[in-house]
Amino acid sequence: MKPSDQKRAEGFLFTDQYHLTMAQLYYRMNLHEKTVRFDHFFRDYPDYGEHQAGYCVNAGLADLMDWMQETHVSEADITRLRAQTGRSGGALFAEDFLKWLGANGSFEALSLMAIPEGRVVHPFVPLTVVEGPLAMAQILETPLLNHLNYPTLIATKAARIRESGRGQLLLEFGLRRAQGRGATVGTRAALIGGADYSSYVGASDLLGLPPRGTHAHSMVQVFMALGEGELDAFRAYADVYPDDCLLLVDTIDTLESGLPNAIKVFEELRRKGHEPVGIRLDSGDLAYLSIRAAHMLDQAGFPDTVIVLSNNLDELVIWQILTQVAHEASRYGVEPDKLIARLAFGVGTRLITSWGAPALGGVYKLVAVRDGGEWRPAIKISETPDKVPNPGSKRVWRLYDQRGKATADLLCLEGEQPADMERLTLHHPYDPGRQRGLARNEISELEPLLVEVVREGRPVHEPPTLEAMREIRRADIERLDPGVLRLVNPHVYHVSLSEELWQLKQDLIRRARGSDD
Repeated sequence: MKPSDQKRAEGFLFTDQYHLTMAQLYYRMNLHEKTVRFDHFFRDYPDYGEHQAGYCVNAGLADLMDWMQETHVSEADITRLRAQTGRSGGALFAEDFLKWLGANGSFEALSLMAIPEGRVVHPFVPLTVVEGPLAMAQILETPLLNHLNYPTLIATKAARIRESGRGQLLLEFGLRRAQGRGATVGTRAALIGGADYSSYVGASDLLGLPPRGTHAHSMVQVFMALGEGELDAFRAYADVYPDDCLLLVDTIDTLESGLPNAIKVFEELRRKGHEPVGIRLDSGDLAYLSIRAAHMLDQAGFPDTVIVLSNNLDELVIWQILTQVAHEASRYGVEPDKLIARLAFGVGTRLITSWGAPALGGVYKLVAVRDGGEWRPAIKISETPDKVPNPGSKRVWRLYDQRGKATADLLCLEGEQPADMERLTLHHPYDPGRQRGLARNEISELEPLLVEVVREGRPVHEPPTLEAMREIRRADIERLDPGVLRLVNPHVYHVSLSEELWQLKQDLIRRARGSDD
């Protein structure tokens, strides 16, 4: 696809057809400029099969805001819509609607509230609230979900990998396995979620980080094919990069060839006044090989060199490696804690693709319509209780217990002030049999989560820097209960509705079903 075609496809027409046909219906019914609110949220954490997430990390908002600022309907877009026909052969979109769309086809009338990037988030909690004219708020649905669901998925995966790796250096290597141009968005999300650096040069440059990498197996193969050997390849690399020498040691035989040759080169570097960075292991039993490598490097006088592990790593594999290191390292004369402290992890495919959970089920639901100066809550009924959205204009509060740990996210109707209540009743979002009470003195802090980010098309919130988003993530994860952080079968974090919101939801459900019972 030509760059010009890509730009055209990802502009105003970067939406689903039914949003445009609904916009025309709203226009025909004179509803198109009626003010509405939509909530964007997800219903379930990623489930990777063998292990499950107990939290997510929000990401993607800055890219969405940039897209909204830059995007408006063009004459070429109008021409393409004019050419669409219905089943009878007549024009699908009428000229009066196209004229209106040509004059109003931008997102300048929309306002957004959102939970900032880097924050830990949970199911049913509005991550983004869109307010404005119905037609344009409707058209925004698909691009909003596209810009926000995938980055949140990847930031979550990166955070889990970082936590399983005990905060050791994490390198993102996923560009070659990413889904096309999603690599740029995915890399940014990975860096928000927990990766320290990326091998992707372009994305690293955009984010103000130096790219990181080692060398390829092909470097050693070239020297071997030309009648030289692994040692010659390592020496060549060390000559060119004497202060950045990190050698990939598993092209031939890790313990019998790669490591001995790396140590020889490291000794030569040291005699020249340079210190090596370390080695990389990319195949085999990485736990066993890292232990043996650490022992050999220690014996040779290189106890501070880094050992980078790569090859289909994810949070569960890293946890298994560290568990094996903790149990077995001492048998080989290696102190487990010192070895773990020198490990780094290069994670590619399983991070950038969110291996095991390839999509986040984020949705965008109408929750309120403004009519005659009054907000009217909207409800959608489903036979599946968790698919009934929480109606009305809402605010979100995070409740912290006396330990300072996050104990619940509370959804309240706009205007409710939980800080002024002596006792809170917290309802499960859809199960009427599950609720709990909290006295105000059991809560050490109530924190509002939603902030205004766009007011009638104008950004009013300065996006945080990458490092600020990382610090936000670190702080939020630190305040989660340890059970929520478990890699397998995590404790369920409580997302609750206030008494007033719960009663409103039940009233609307009864009315929609035509029952006063």
